[in-house]
Amino acid sequence: MSFKRLKPGAAEKTLSPEEQQAKIGEVRKIIGSIADKFSVLCSDASVLRYLRARNYSTKKAANMLKGTITWRLEYKPEKIQWDDVAQEGARGRIYRADYLDKQGRTVFVIRPGIQTTGSASVQIKYLVYCLENAIWNQSSNEEQMVWLIDFEGWSTSCISLKVARDAAQVLQAHYPERLGLAIFYNPPKVFESFWAMVKPFLEPKTYKKVTFIYPDNPKSRKMLEELLDMGKLESYFGGKNTIGFDYEAYARKRREEDRRMSDFIDSGGPSPTYLTPDFNETLHLGDSDSEDETFCDEEAVSSKLGEDDVITRGKIPCSPNEPKNEIHEPKKCIKS
Repeated sequence: MSFKRLKPGAAEKTLSPEEQQAKIGEVRKIIGSIADKFSVLCSDASVLRYLRARNYSTKKAANMLKGTITWRLEYKPEKIQWDDVAQEGARGRIYRADYLDKQGRTVFVIRPGIQTTGSASVQIKYLVYCLENAIWNQSSNEEQMVWLIDFEGWSTSCISLKVARDAAQVLQAHYPERLGLAIFYNPPKVFESFWAMVKPFLEPKTYKKVTFIYPDNPKSRKMLEELLDMGKLESYFGGKNTIGFDYEAYARKRREEDRRMSDFIDSGGPSPTYLTPDFNETLHLGDSDSEDETFCDEEAVSSKLGEDDVITRGKIPCSPNEPKNEIHEPKKCIKS
């Protein structure tokens, strides 16, 4: 995978619900019959996320969505379960909090100062599992997440630039508009140089969602209190929760959620996308006119996904009650 510095984006557009619906229809027209075979991934709510990520350029959004379909068929993120990544998750370096923010958004706690022995691919696999698991368990009217990043014990040896780039690529290319806010809590001075290296690889829409919080700053404290319940927030963020990460309890919850997801699919719910054994031989990847987007060939996909095949109902894991044809205005984040 190659990484290129991203060009500054144009001013963000604002469209009415009617204009958004028209754009969604244009994207489906560009994608063609593939949209019918991946009905949830190509739902109104999903397509709208890709449109927002590409500032409502229908061609770029369609290319981006095709790239995600290709990636999901190859990577099979929906098949990752807790026991596949439990070793990486054991120390609580990344975990989903058992509380939401005051806007009802999922909260992830990330502690990069905790050392990991996992390879770059293992770390990305665990990140993908966390994202998939969170999306599946989100309520039907909430799409975005909050990342709380605690820098206690962090040094430049704790994370590689490659892992940071890979994570940014996965998040931006295949989970657009899922990040609502990222809080960098008390980063050390040395982090500034690392951030300067990573920032050029982030899209403007992404790094604009990053907020730096320092515990000795009253304004920062006020922001956290407005965003989160301090009684539930972990003590390492200045909250009153001293329990922190309980691995055994966390593992039980994730396994139970994995079981519910499997039961839902086995009972006839929409199936995740799967890759047929010979699909790689016919899947065609080409160059797009955008630096960070990927094409996939519609005929190659269509020829491998018959009308009666169960995987024609392919979907990104999400709440079984997620509305498929409903447009929501994005919620605004609290700013410091």
